[in-house]
Amino acid sequence: MKLGWALLYLLLATPDTAEQRLRRMLAAPSGIVHLPSGSIELTSGIQLPAGLHDVTLTGDHTVLRASRSFHGRAMIVCSGCRRVSFRNFSMDGNRDALEIRQPLPPSGAAFASFYGSNAMLFEQADGIAIENVQFANIAGFAILVNRSANVAVDHVSVADSGSRNERGRNNTTGGILLEEGSGPFSVHNSTFRNIRGNGVWTHSRYGSPRSHDGTIAGNTFSDVGRDAIQAGHATRIRVIDNQASRIGMNPEEVDVEGGGTPVGIDTSGNVDGSVYEKNRFDEVNGKCIDLDGFHDGAVRDNTCINRGRAEDYAYGNIGIVFNDASIEMRSENIVVENNELSGMKYGGIFVLGEGHTIRNNRMTRLNMAHCNESHPRFNCFVIPGEPGVLESGIYLAKGVSRVSPSRRITIEGNVVSGYKIAAHCIEAAPTVKLSENTIRNNKCLDE
Repeated sequence: MKLGWALLYLLLATPDTAEQRLRRMLAAPSGIVHLPSGSIELTSGIQLPAGLHDVTLTGDHTVLRASRSFHGRAMIVCSGCRRVSFRNFSMDGNRDALEIRQPLPPSGAAFASFYGSNAMLFEQADGIAIENVQFANIAGFAILVNRSANVAVDHVSVADSGSRNERGRNNTTGGILLEEGSGPFSVHNSTFRNIRGNGVWTHSRYGSPRSHDGTIAGNTFSDVGRDAIQAGHATRIRVIDNQASRIGMNPEEVDVEGGGTPVGIDTSGNVDGSVYEKNRFDEVNGKCIDLDGFHDGAVRDNTCINRGRAEDYAYGNIGIVFNDASIEMRSENIVVENNELSGMKYGGIFVLGEGHTIRNNRMTRLNMAHCNESHPRFNCFVIPGEPGVLESGIYLAKGVSRVSPSRRITIEGNVVSGYKIAAHCIEAAPTVKLSENTIRNNKCLDE
């Protein structure tokens, strides 16, 4: 009997852990909740109450840290939240212990149902604000937003995050993802450093609603393994005044087998009514801007500069690339103007589709690979029967995934210079007629 009372006394006297106290605090939060200061280790995710509304969680030198044995979809999960804010704390995902080598999800799966060990996960939420939160060492995504509306991210930082697949390549994770028709949203004034996958992007499965009405502005990206920014299957997206450096410059983690060529601003799926403007890129080991799926929008006043040799860019490419992979769209009515491209491994702009305007762009130091004289060293003949693809300044294509011939395109007032560019300034595929386009007042120079 005495031993039984002694054991009961010890159990009652055992102090709560910081994690237990935090979980009690967040079991039924209301108003402004002040998180405890110091480091709090989590062994599993904190599931905030379903339908939580009108609550602010704010920290005071608070660090939420995943333990080595952590399990869960995310460190914080909020389903059906309404008007919930997160401010002034840090999250450490313990990536070294929790990374699982896994591929991209199957085409029919949402990312939220596939990857675990994310930092924050929101599903069917409305009115989420995340401000001044620092994310580091996250194995999955720092912020993963699924089927949610009115999401605002401001002044956050994400560092040293993202996982790899079984080959050691990035699997897109690490940054901020909004998927399955999320919007409106904004990601402003934030920093992304050493991200294995994409920095900020949208994604939806085929047949799902497109993400919409988003602004990605004033952010800084460095050492990103895949895309700094991607607009995927979305409408009315504004990508403005972002800076990025060293995109894809860790070649070992580039997903070459999966076709994950690094890009400054990438596009996929069906994307319209969007603007990519006043963005600045330094050292891109891939494409500067990819317009695969982009239509009825504008690309203006962007700068992309590479200063090295062709050999320094294993995945170097053409500066701006139009494409046509999505069956839901046609490449039409894109304005590309006042952009500066310098030091491209191959050409300046690869064009297909109809009704575009390409004007007043400045392209220098093109064809650093010296195609086609350097073939096969730089694989200059990528399309059989079309030797001009990589050696020309602007190339008018017949289509890639399907027939999308370049016609009714206005190309005017551009400065195009590089290796033997005077002779290969504006060229076309054999089945494309330059006469079906308006080409005037361009300056073509050798360097």
